[in-house]
Amino acid sequence: MQVGSVIKRVAIVGGVRIPFARSYSAYATAGNQDMLTATFRAVVERFRLQGERLGDVAAGAVIKHSRDYNLVRECVLSSGLDPHTPGLDMQRACGTSLEAAIDIANKIALGQIEAGIAGGTDSISDAPIVYPRSYQQLLLASYRGRSAWQRLSPWFGLRPKHFKPVLPAVVEPRTGLSMGQSTELMAKQWQVMRAEQDQLAYDSHLKAASAWREGFYDDLVVPYLGLKTDNNVRADTSLERLARLRPSFAADGTLTAGNSTPLTDGASAVLLATPEWAAKRSLPVLAYLRYGKVWAVDFVGAKEGLLMAPTYAVPAMLRDAGITLQEFDYYEIHEAFAAQVLCTLKAWESPQYCREALGLPAPLGSIDRARLNVKGGSVALGHPFAATGTRILATLAKLLAGDASAKRGLISVCTAGGMGVTAIVER
Repeated sequence: MQVGSVIKRVAIVGGVRIPFARSYSAYATAGNQDMLTATFRAVVERFRLQGERLGDVAAGAVIKHSRDYNLVRECVLSSGLDPHTPGLDMQRACGTSLEAAIDIANKIALGQIEAGIAGGTDSISDAPIVYPRSYQQLLLASYRGRSAWQRLSPWFGLRPKHFKPVLPAVVEPRTGLSMGQSTELMAKQWQVMRAEQDQLAYDSHLKAASAWREGFYDDLVVPYLGLKTDNNVRADTSLERLARLRPSFAADGTLTAGNSTPLTDGASAVLLATPEWAAKRSLPVLAYLRYGKVWAVDFVGAKEGLLMAPTYAVPAMLRDAGITLQEFDYYEIHEAFAAQVLCTLKAWESPQYCREALGLPAPLGSIDRARLNVKGGSVALGHPFAATGTRILATLAKLLAGDASAKRGLISVCTAGGMGVTAIVER
């Protein structure tokens, strides 16, 4: 067996998040530091970590203010942990918090630390708004002036255009396409129809609503700023309502606001440790993080789909683990768009793609859709970019812990920049 992605038995003690909120709603006045601090505090309270020094805390945000250059350390200092606990800022787009969990798990597996927290946060509501670079250069030129005239003269170049704010956009710099536009290209390539996408979105909402009703999320989510549940879940949606929505990214497209993730604010975190560290503190071990793999695709020039990197990462990780795609009890595939999930599944079923792109002798095959995102996915729950990975990790760990017949689960997260982060969790 290869060991390229193996992680020794690193315990997932548990995870906590705040409810995910549609942007500009419940958390309109909160920022990344507010949300991540609240989440860290909830982890500290839940697992009785007050005053404890952990080996490391790794987390991050995709949309981030320059003032938050040391975001995670600042949140740690307000979390209730021993102030000697370090904090590490990370960013791998939508895979940030899963990447953070893999990083903490590897440190534990190597014996560098005994326990740590991984997490992520993102806010669209508190997006950093800046002014054009030409205005920045004017200000800096004035600042560098040695004489009164040198400080004053740059201001004669001031123009009204300098006061037009520049908003962050989820657009790929190398293609100029948004993630939705890129996924439209993927949907056309793989012939993923609108009805298929709407069905997956419908299922996501119904499964999420059912999970909330049955109390599955009660111990995974803590109230924040008056919000007690994810406010994007639509228990009353229907295929008819979804079918009436207009395309969002192309006039003749199939992606809509209903089968795509909404802009979302939120934060999540998980506690990872050695089994011995957990046992010493009488803390539960829900499951173990065993494998992790990252990959990237050449999406520039439409050579490959922007969000198709997990199609490569998963088979490479399966080779490391010595198992097949069908040997999982649960599949957690991040629903950036319903179309992205469907493209990924079709790619794994395609003999041509698996042979020519992945170099496999046979297709990976299909999965049991009844085991996919069984408690709802990102389309329903929301997707605060950097927070999704540990949201999924905590959910999967709880699923495995509560199912005596289950052995393992797969996590697959696509990201901007043509990357993917994947993991295998075992009982």
